Amino acid sequence: MALHKREDIRDELLDDIYGSADLSVKFPKFKFPKDEHIPRDAYSAIHDELMLDGNARQNLATFCTTWWEPEVQQLMDECVDKNMIDKDEYPQTAEVERRCVHMLADLWNSPESAHTIGCSTTGSSEAAMLGGLALKWRWRKRRQAEGKPTDKPNLVTGPVQICWPKFCRYWDVELREIPMEGDRLIMTPEEVLKRCDDNTIGVVPTLGVTFTGQYEPVKAVSDALDQLQSEQGLDIPIHVDAASGGFLAPFVNPDLEWDFRLPRVKSINASGHKFGLAPLGVGWAVWRDIDDLDEDLIFNVNYLGGDVPTFALNFSRPGGQIIAQYYNFLRLGKEGYRKIQQACYDTAKYLAKAIEQMGIFELIHDGEGGIPAVSWKLKEDTDVGFTLYDLADRLRTRGWLVPAYSMLPNCTDLVIQRILVRHGFSHDLGSLLLDDIRHSIAYFDKHPVSKPLSESEAGSYNHSGR
Repeated sequence: MALHKREDIRDELLDDIYGSADLSVKFPKFKFPKDEHIPRDAYSAIHDELMLDGNARQNLATFCTTWWEPEVQQLMDECVDKNMIDKDEYPQTAEVERRCVHMLADLWNSPESAHTIGCSTTGSSEAAMLGGLALKWRWRKRRQAEGKPTDKPNLVTGPVQICWPKFCRYWDVELREIPMEGDRLIMTPEEVLKRCDDNTIGVVPTLGVTFTGQYEPVKAVSDALDQLQSEQGLDIPIHVDAASGGFLAPFVNPDLEWDFRLPRVKSINASGHKFGLAPLGVGWAVWRDIDDLDEDLIFNVNYLGGDVPTFALNFSRPGGQIIAQYYNFLRLGKEGYRKIQQACYDTAKYLAKAIEQMGIFELIHDGEGGIPAVSWKLKEDTDVGFTLYDLADRLRTRGWLVPAYSMLPNCTDLVIQRILVRHGFSHDLGSLLLDDIRHSIAYFDKHPVSKPLSESEAGSYNHSGR
């Protein structure tokens, strides 16, 4: 009932929420409401509906941060009204963004970290597309200068999640994706070289493949491309999709060469809201050198009284996530990040060992040589009375979201399950999850599944978690 129709507003406000007129009826779902409602009633209706979502802390499919310190929440609240694009109105927020870019350039071993260029984005997918655009522009200008055609660009990747196929379709680039085959689930230098030619705008290794958690061999690919250039004259740059690994390798495996220490690496994207530990809504794109980002991709916009340089795909967006990212950089430093990420790896190793000891699973990734994740499949010729889709479904009864999914073309008969170990998923929580996996297996021993899930049913559990 609308406020202006109530005979006694005071009585309505004194009502218990669930005795109120508003919550005695169903709120409209698909039509714009005609009347206004008391704030507490509208809040309660929405709050209650959201209980039907899964518990984010138990979502072991997602890479995204689901726990943070109360100071992060406070800073987010203080920045809820700040628009990142209004750099003239919020100059200090813009300055914080600039500092974060240089800090990341330093973290990723840029030779000129104080003079490089980069930007924040809404996530690593947007940042990846900016990296791809810079590759295409650089390739096209070189081809034009050589008097060669520019109508058939291609991009070489390993098995990738959806952002790179989207980039190639949106910007008219041929995607040369290296398929999974047999036991090879990531790119190799040999497979990269098979797909490179004059029209290759770049190669994109992934530091933390979405499907399995493995790191692709960036240095080996770079070395192979160096050899290709010496033999055939093809100078093909690398963009590293470090959506997850960009905030892991520098702290836990600092000797791994994957970043700007390799001259062929021209740009890197990473997700601040994954292992960067910031709340959802921030990614980063950083270029090795200012010259690696073509000036034609930078727009100077006269907006709200100031001249705003912008080269992100989005315009207006919240500033709180960038502030929260900066807080983490200052609060944790290299040592703090190392402690947190190492704890995730330790928990992943604990889970991997326990899952392997169950005897019916074969590990694909145990956290070594990649992100702190565990992925596995059922052992060949194992008759356990259930599929991994069934196990995922059973674990949901305890609130755990542990995805099971089939792999990419050429490997679709391989079904795996995966756990992401993130900040806030403790060793103790891991032990509770293992108990529930064991209880689920015992349940299927007594109640085997009479028939496997259909393909459409199985698809409802197919979630890469990007």
